[in-house]
Amino acid sequence: MKVAVIGCGTIANAAHIPSYMNNPEAEIKYFCDIIPERAEAAVQKYGCGTAVTDYHDVLKDPEVEAISVCTPNNVHALIAMDALRAGKNVLCEKPAARTYAEALEMQKVQHETGKVLNIGVVNRFNSSVNLIKKYIDSGKLGDVYHVYVSFRAHRSIPGLGGAFTTKAIAGGGALIDWGVHYLDIVMYCCGDPKVKTVSGEVFSKLGVNMEEYAYTDMWAGPPKYDGTYDVDDSVTGLIRTEGPTITLHGAWAQNIGVPEQYIDFMGDKAGIRLMYGKDFTVYTAENGALVEYKPVFQMDEMFQKEIDAFIDCIKTGKKLPSHIDTVIITAEMMQAIYDSAESHKEIALA
Repeated sequence: MKVAVIGCGTIANAAHIPSYMNNPEAEIKYFCDIIPERAEAAVQKYGCGTAVTDYHDVLKDPEVEAISVCTPNNVHALIAMDALRAGKNVLCEKPAARTYAEALEMQKVQHETGKVLNIGVVNRFNSSVNLIKKYIDSGKLGDVYHVYVSFRAHRSIPGLGGAFTTKAIAGGGALIDWGVHYLDIVMYCCGDPKVKTVSGEVFSKLGVNMEEYAYTDMWAGPPKYDGTYDVDDSVTGLIRTEGPTITLHGAWAQNIGVPEQYIDFMGDKAGIRLMYGKDFTVYTAENGALVEYKPVFQMDEMFQKEIDAFIDCIKTGKKLPSHIDTVIITAEMMQAIYDSAESHKEIALA
């Protein structure tokens, strides 16, 4: 299957491109990036494909069946919808779009065209996450009544002054960048329950005075002090669903030097703490004694599983858990948190 990668930056090189290269059913025909040197570097590094700067050149090629959209958030919707209308199947990196309205437009075009539109919520292909889902589905935790989400770091604002901290490009900060993964894990493990109400607050505090922002590293840096910083660097929220209540506390940057990146699933029979991207511990009681244990299992490479499933679903017609119809729920939740923060009121969704 001929595929194209649009956007040849960090996530493309770290995940999408190597995963396509490892899939015997896929062949990368195009590397596309508005920075010519990036596309050319990919051709040289991986020894295949053609470098182009205009994604429309990719869409005109009838041989191309599948596309990964690995661009900044502000063009996710545009490129994905153009690709769908051109008859291509699309895997678009998270978040689906900057706003819920844009995500709804993407979903509409997917329904109109019938082509695949999956979103890069890669944790739905994570071994730990899928085992936790099996535990919950089998009743091992009993009634999962509450989930607490923590995605907090000391001072980890990415690329201060650049695309990540510019709302017009990214759509938001810590919530839309990190929170999308955590909230999606909760929804997936708990069966994608319908959301009833959302209340949240977002804060833009530590990065506002950019030149005085102290940090140990900046993974999307270096800082651009003449750039823009108008996004959230921390967020808190309460979400009521037809399943569990969800509370969250996230921060790109906080004045607490202890990173806390985990999800607690609280059930009346057992509880689970998932360390993000890692393993998990089960806490319960048996025969009057308190018990905890850590399952040992093979951790598969989740990006490889995501790409493999994308190629397979195009061939088989199977609808994946990462389909836009499912992921749209997380987009709606994040929008409601931002809307609640702006109005300082609870938002009712059902």
